Amino acid sequence: MTTDGTRGDVRVFAQYDRDVEESCDVAVVGSGPGGAVVAKELAEAGRSVVLLEEGPPFTPDDFELEGTRSMTRTMREAGLRATRGYVMPTMQAICLGGGSLVNSAICVRSPEKTLTAWCDDYELERTSRADLDPHYDAVASFAGVAPTPANVLGARNLLFKRACDELGYSSEPIARNVRGCRGSGECFTGCRTRAKQSMDLSYVPAAIRAGARVLTSAQAQQVLAQGSRATGVAGRFVAPFSGRPSHAFRVKAKVVVLAAGCMATPVLLRKSGNLANESGQVGENLQFHPGTAAMGVFPEPTHPQFGATQGYQSLHFVSEGFKLETLWTPPGLLAVRVPGFGDALKRHLAEIPFCAEWDAIVSCNRSLGRVMPRRSGLDPALVWKFHPDDFQILVRALGVLVEMLFAAGAKKVVHGVHGLPDAFCAREEAEVLRTRRIGPTDVVCAANHAFSTTRMHGNPRHGVVDELGRCHGIENLYVADSGVLPRSPSVNPMLTVMALAHRTALTIAERT
Repeated sequence: MTTDGTRGDVRVFAQYDRDVEESCDVAVVGSGPGGAVVAKELAEAGRSVVLLEEGPPFTPDDFELEGTRSMTRTMREAGLRATRGYVMPTMQAICLGGGSLVNSAICVRSPEKTLTAWCDDYELERTSRADLDPHYDAVASFAGVAPTPANVLGARNLLFKRACDELGYSSEPIARNVRGCRGSGECFTGCRTRAKQSMDLSYVPAAIRAGARVLTSAQAQQVLAQGSRATGVAGRFVAPFSGRPSHAFRVKAKVVVLAAGCMATPVLLRKSGNLANESGQVGENLQFHPGTAAMGVFPEPTHPQFGATQGYQSLHFVSEGFKLETLWTPPGLLAVRVPGFGDALKRHLAEIPFCAEWDAIVSCNRSLGRVMPRRSGLDPALVWKFHPDDFQILVRALGVLVEMLFAAGAKKVVHGVHGLPDAFCAREEAEVLRTRRIGPTDVVCAANHAFSTTRMHGNPRHGVVDELGRCHGIENLYVADSGVLPRSPSVNPMLTVMALAHRTALTIAERT
């Protein structure tokens, strides 16, 4: 209960039988890794908080183990969202807990050199690794972040370690926000064991215990403002999965925090009278971590469905612009990367019990795009182009993955490059990745790490928010999602988003 006597609760679509009006100290839009942290910290600080989430809550009974069916329920645009310019799929969640419900729980701190470069290039004074470490520590402690234990690694993770050891690359178990993981490999479709400490199991319940009110199926459509102050949020309740609109809501607030994600937040600002956009940077500077993968087929069964979804990583090449990880996805989605049709496809799919799939994500600091609102609705139009220099890093990373799979003992490697043989059967065959001209449209890429569309910058002319998350020109409007990252964090962004959100929450508590 907050100091004003407000009791926490959570409401779902079936409970809305009329228009709703709420008043609070802080309205938070979005319950993912940024918004949930802000809601919990401010509720525990005694502020009355209303947390708005467009998606519904999920329980294990709601999870769909088949990958494509799961995507249609938990992802925006049924998981089919893609960029234009360079066509690349990108998935954003729509559910209580946001992306934390369906990601692999990876919690990695951004390297010191990366954060130092942020400070130098974006006129930031308090965003070094030393500045953020206390915030990293706080969220890591609460969320149970720890290296993946050996007993849940499984063969495909241990093969990755073997490959790194063989080639002299540094590697380590991935730190994840889990408690009691059984290595079921079901992160993408929802953790049925409830071991993954997604926001709906960790930060959101803590916020509710501290008095926060959570409205699910609540689509924020406008940030209300008068002059240089935000006054609240308005929108409509929408039915889960169909998006059918129902009753209206209006939340009056002393402070508004947007944590709807780096694609939804800029659209909401633009549709709210181009709010907080004196710099012209809202929706600009869209960046991704494009990823590609290779699948090795081994002589003995690897039982890839067992073991932590992504349990091992190598940061050996981060200074070169890419990070290496293990990977597992449901077979229906894995088939997207598998060549052939008909009988040929069936033969490849029959090899999955003998496979290990590893991926690389690339820090594409030169590849930029933008998020634009469409004429109707709130789904964004995304434009993004692959810079040639960044693409060459991705090709280099793919070559390293192929090398590693052979070093681990694979008898062949499926690489996913158009125009080449479906698989390499010897390490020497992979030399073609260095000698042949390969273009972006020849490689299967996807990117679910997106950022920088409301980037922080010390100069209001060049950014949307300051380094504490407050919008330039709007004294009580904050952003707490991956949009505030000025460019790639070099590693998976979730923990850095949470650390920055923790700092933003403490800032708001001090100021209100």
